Amino acid sequence: MTLEVALDIFREAMNVIILLVMAIVTPGLVVGLIVAIFQAATSINEQTLSFLPRLVITLLSLTYFGHWIWGTLISFSDKLVRSIPYVIG
Repeated sequence: MTLEVALDIFREAMNVIILLVMAIVTPGLVVGLIVAIFQAATSINEQTLSFLPRLVITLLSLTYFGHWIWGTLISFSDKLVRSIPYVIG
């Protein structure tokens, strides 16, 4: 296995990881920003007010994107397994 092949596999793995994490984290960040603006406008300084909506939205995004996340992981794993003969030989 050459260095270029290893770097290509690593780059593709990092791209898949970033894509999947963005699908989970981005809705929570948006809701956190909305709640922070609401807290700043109303001068409410309750920590659980910002935590609970982000938790709920993150769980909902996991359930909504779960099938796509699973399919992407399976596709990437299948591609890795199928490329083993080319990597070794």
